[in-house]
Amino acid sequence: MSKKTDSILSRDGTMQAPWQEGTATIASTVFFNADTIYDTLVVGGGITGMTAALLLQQAGKKVILAEAHSMGFGTTGGTSAHINTFADTTYREAESAFGAEGAKLFADAIKDGYTLIKSHVDTHQIDCDYENKPGFLYAETKDEVKQLDEIYKGAVKVGVPVNYSEEVPTPVTYEKALVFDQQAQFHPLKYLQGLQKAYLDAGGVILENRLITGVETTDDIHSAIAATHAIRARAVIYATHMPPHINLFNFECAPYRSYVLGVKLKTDTYPDALVYDMQEPYHYFRTHVIDGEKLLIAGGNDHKTGHDDPGKAFADLEKYIRKYYNVSSVKYRWSSQYYVPVDGLPYIGRMPRASDGIYCATGYNGNGMMLGSIAGKLLSDLVRKRPNKYQDLFSPSRIKPIDGFSEFIKENADVAYRFVKDRFHIHETDSLKRLQPGTGRVVEVDGEKIAAYRDEKGTIHALSPVCTHAACIVNWNVEEKSWDCPCHGARYDIDGNVLTGPATKNLPRINSHED
Repeated sequence: MSKKTDSILSRDGTMQAPWQEGTATIASTVFFNADTIYDTLVVGGGITGMTAALLLQQAGKKVILAEAHSMGFGTTGGTSAHINTFADTTYREAESAFGAEGAKLFADAIKDGYTLIKSHVDTHQIDCDYENKPGFLYAETKDEVKQLDEIYKGAVKVGVPVNYSEEVPTPVTYEKALVFDQQAQFHPLKYLQGLQKAYLDAGGVILENRLITGVETTDDIHSAIAATHAIRARAVIYATHMPPHINLFNFECAPYRSYVLGVKLKTDTYPDALVYDMQEPYHYFRTHVIDGEKLLIAGGNDHKTGHDDPGKAFADLEKYIRKYYNVSSVKYRWSSQYYVPVDGLPYIGRMPRASDGIYCATGYNGNGMMLGSIAGKLLSDLVRKRPNKYQDLFSPSRIKPIDGFSEFIKENADVAYRFVKDRFHIHETDSLKRLQPGTGRVVEVDGEKIAAYRDEKGTIHALSPVCTHAACIVNWNVEEKSWDCPCHGARYDIDGNVLTGPATKNLPRINSHED
């Protein structure tokens, strides 16, 4: 059973995407029995976790889903919600790394993820603003034209429908363009809630605000550690975007943030399509109607988490949009996180160096809606011991363990701290007194470095600046009002509470004393 509540959905930052606007939460009313041994525990309430949980529950499994915050709190609640048949890793790049057969399988996986979303929309009659749109990719320079031609050849070779196009719904001058027909867009949280409702109606259990801090295995039963009762299950799926704690994926996936604006235009020049340029980093555009009002959803200016200035990224993005569009106002500003895999393809399957029956998925690049969906399907098949044609291609076992990895885990607090301290050159002349209301910074006080934020009332929130994941030093994100780790993407709020993994422990609080 489920019911609508009056609470507004939250997300992993202070900036709201349009998807949270007017969207109420769906709360589970089921009873959780701590003595039950479930068939599967799914950790994470985004598109991957919810898809896997629903498919397993429908297959007759007894499933429980634990979300550290609220459903859709992470990247699913901050996506720009493009559904397409091409990917950030081009099919030529996939062929270079995985051969012609691997590239074809990758294209099939993207298409199957797309198809699974549409199937769920139809089967469960989910009202999520789903619309088919053409997708355009255009080149502005001769070098970009060469890349565009390679993308065309790669797509044709793997059977993805694509054509050259003479016209693109963009005010930007371009030299050459492609069109991919039958792309799509939707409202991601309405879709997620549709899956959630179907899952609850099928008897699934959801526990929100239940952070899983670890898993212990005895006699093939996994006990997930939480603040209150442990959850016991025969299989565990980490659908947390990045699996918790230090693991091999920390060396194979880089965290990135992408920036998005929801813009009201003075003229009705909104594109009735998905549009992408080929700049580095690239920009992307589409139109969505929120509460009866058209918005240009424009994103880009991606950079590694915790490395560049988020304020500058937003400013540069807005400047770019205003250069080509007659902007009336900026209604929404938000950012979101994703992980780029070192070899271009996601890691989906049994988790390396973990007990049998523990699975994970990560490394979707910028294509989380399709790859998160197919990951949910693949993970549900693996738990059920069913064959899946993508299991070898996406298997995390393709990661080669690095020399000394076990020793790194043992000594990470000392080694990682020194590495990052030397690399990022923390300014030692800063002081608490220089902090203006609404700002944060790593400062030195009485010879000790602290992560300090002064709120609008003038109160200092002081924390240890050492990330609890691998002991890197966090950086202040002025836009989302968060402390972001530049190493592996863990993020914390102003009081040190974990917003996103792979960290599972909060930043310790420090009693601050201003001079």
